[in-house]
Amino acid sequence: MPDLLQTYLDTPEGAGQVLAHARLLLRLAGWYQEIAPPHLGQASSVANLKSGIVVIHATSGAVASKLRQMAPTLVDAFSQRGLVCTGVQVKVHARQGQTAAIQPTLKPLSSRASQELKHLSESLPASPLRAALETLLARSSRQE
Repeated sequence: MPDLLQTYLDTPEGAGQVLAHARLLLRLAGWYQEIAPPHLGQASSVANLKSGIVVIHATSGAVASKLRQMAPTLVDAFSQRGLVCTGVQVKVHARQGQTAAIQPTLKPLSSRASQELKHLSESLPASPLRAALETLLARSSRQE
């Protein structure tokens, strides 16, 4: 049975082409990490190779812009390693699992600060400030 699977993977009409392309992309990814400056290499990755054009995904527009400026250098470096490379296409593509915004650290109020804010809120007339203080106090009491 394993021989049949390997035979299927190696045939042109089987998954052999996909497997060969995947191996090439792994090799390209290694080369790219050697070629690209470390700060750009960490914020981008090789995504594909289409008709001699290396497709790179960048995590932000700033990284993509820098990589587009480096495109001729990248093409030369890939070509020197034996790849038939005619160009580099850079796309902005956020990596999976990356959070859009950093969640703020929740810091509970001390009991004294809580009491002082409660007294202040009770002394205020109905207003947006009083509502904000009451919301703050309600949230801080849930955290404790």
